[in-house]
Amino acid sequence: MLENTLPQLEQLIEDIITKNNQLKNQIVDLEQKNTLLTDENETLQLEALDGEEKQKKTNDVLTNLLGKLQSA
Repeated sequence: MLENTLPQLEQLIEDIITKNNQLKNQIVDLEQKNTLLTDENETLQLEALDGEEKQKKTNDVLTNLLGKLQSA
């Protein structure tokens, strides 16, 4: 029984080590993707804020023009 158990245990340990290494690599990949997505998200948020600011300025200009037209 011991003759069978020891090789099985060795194989299981090798399988666990292999799986652990795969998971470590997957973690590294996911951390890199997370960093890229975080940067992209920050960029998109800044672009959205810039767009809102431009939209507000345009709205102010149009409101002023409408006021001038109404008073004319």
